[in-house]
Amino acid sequence: MNTEALEKINYLEKKYCRGCLLKERNRLEGSKTSAHTFCITECSVGIEMKMQGNKL
Repeated sequence: MNTEALEKINYLEKKYCRGCLLKERNRLEGSKTSAHTFCITECSVGIEMKMQGNKL
């Protein structure tokens, strides 16, 4: 397993995703699935996390 990619994902999640207002707003207005879709398709941090995840 690529531990460097996993560490990068954990770092990004801790620094940017916890307490993200956009994520919370999307969850309140839509659903958990719509918030997740927003994060992995439109958020620059989510896109980076997805790229790192593909390395795993």
